[in-house]
Amino acid sequence: MSDNEAPPPTIRSGYQEDIIRILVATDNHIGYLERDPIRGQDSINTFKEILQLAVKHDVDMILLGGDLFHENRPSRDCLYQVMALLREYTFGDKPVQLELLSNPDDGRAEGYSFPAVNYEDPNLNVAIPVFSIHGNHDDPQGAGPEGALCALDVLSVSGLINYMGKFDLPLSSASNPNPVESDSGISIRPVLLRKGQTRLGLYGVGNVKDARMHFELRSNRVRMYMPSDKEDWFNVLVVHQNRVPHPPTPAVPEGLFDDCIDLVVWGHEHDCRIVPEPVAGRPYHVTQPGSSVATSLGEGEGVEKHVALLQIHNKEFELKPLPLRTVRPFMLGDVFLAEAAEEEGFDVSDQIAVGKFLRARVNALIDQANQLWDERNAHAVEEGEEELPRMLPLVRLKVDTTNIPAMSNPIRFGQEFTGRIANPRDVLSFHRSKARSAASRTATSADQPELSIDDPDLTTSEKLAKVRVQTLVQEYLAAQELQVLGEAGMNEAIRMFVEKDDGWAIQTHVSSALRALMKGVQENGEVDEEELDDVLVKLKEQHNQEYLEKAKMGKTGKGKVRSTLVPPTP
Repeated sequence: MSDNEAPPPTIRSGYQEDIIRILVATDNHIGYLERDPIRGQDSINTFKEILQLAVKHDVDMILLGGDLFHENRPSRDCLYQVMALLREYTFGDKPVQLELLSNPDDGRAEGYSFPAVNYEDPNLNVAIPVFSIHGNHDDPQGAGPEGALCALDVLSVSGLINYMGKFDLPLSSASNPNPVESDSGISIRPVLLRKGQTRLGLYGVGNVKDARMHFELRSNRVRMYMPSDKEDWFNVLVVHQNRVPHPPTPAVPEGLFDDCIDLVVWGHEHDCRIVPEPVAGRPYHVTQPGSSVATSLGEGEGVEKHVALLQIHNKEFELKPLPLRTVRPFMLGDVFLAEAAEEEGFDVSDQIAVGKFLRARVNALIDQANQLWDERNAHAVEEGEEELPRMLPLVRLKVDTTNIPAMSNPIRFGQEFTGRIANPRDVLSFHRSKARSAASRTATSADQPELSIDDPDLTTSEKLAKVRVQTLVQEYLAAQELQVLGEAGMNEAIRMFVEKDDGWAIQTHVSSALRALMKGVQENGEVDEEELDDVLVKLKEQHNQEYLEKAKMGKTGKGKVRSTLVPPTP
């Protein structure tokens, strides 16, 4: 810590019966690569460790910051394991020390009598309540009679977690950050808790589009329901948004939240930054626990994974990082091949020499990862923990191949490391610098590829890293001149299929569109075969325009509006 850097917040004094202890975790991504023979159980094993840490540190509650599941529709095996673990570690005879001051029935499942907060249900024996918001991976979808649902709804009605931060937004918000005038913005209602003399206001906001969230905050359209004596409460806000821009996706500025907030728990970003960071010009701090499993092989995932032990006493708090021991060590290397060839004295056109050099670099990364595991394991044993068997590490070597015409197959290269690393198929990542030749920069528009993924100046790995499914679909559909299906509806259906794992999205849209077309043709009476094409084109354009107008007017696809758990008087 530098001389000018303020020390992290801490609790100076306080009675234990007044201190609220919370285990904070985000982005568990349970189910990630669940079919992988090596990494398939990584996410669930770490989630089990998190629950064990909650029991070990005798916390009053667990707070999850979104993306508990990696997929919008987790598999049955995934749900089974999560439900079994929650029942094993959060149920029991230990009395819950948190007194609920808000209405336990507000936000409960409509048509049922059990309360929304599980430990207020006399039929359940909850020892450690779990509160969670949804993220961008496990957000509510659908338009059934119960409204939009997600996996957290299933866990909530099962009495295993307390789902907070759920609200509906118009369909237009998916693509348009500026809502219609009739939309009242975002309302955030807290869970109000008390332990001894400490009072906690817990505010949750499930993931929404970052552009939409930025608009709502900037326009002062985020309404927070707070007690009249809000200054006497310790207020925690849980969000799941981009904290830094990930082009083309924008970020949500961290300085736009209400000044009555004391701590923001930020989910979605995967790099671990638990030590609370002050926000310039604002009275609150931000903590970012990061993910508990690596879902990419980028720099942010290389930071050691932790969860946070949050302790609150009146208006004071402190955060203690707790290392996660079941996370695979990850080593990331970078090499500029042309410069390395000059320094090491080998020819870049000699594939055998290049392969020998890259193998040496990968072996060095493996040795570093194993050494890191052994050091962490030895430290844990000194602290009285059980020694864990060494896990196969994750290794990624980024190779800059600028001005090098051809490279060997990275998958074949990785096969040599099977049994030594957990990701042999993608151990190498080839890329080129963004600089292009003068000829490329002056190419005429007629010479440009029809689709961005067809850029001849990019390598295969660069194309896969660059392309975004939604952009590719838009470009492809625009180039096809569809005669029956509208581009707007088809694009949205494919987006739902890819991003939300909705296997019925495309079939449902196609069936609905075909029924509408058949109805339109029948309403035109008898149509000659020569005129049929013109009729279909007109009907397609009409339906496409109707779809766009419905989205613009904010017709929701989420059904009933759900409030959060408890609504105190504003």
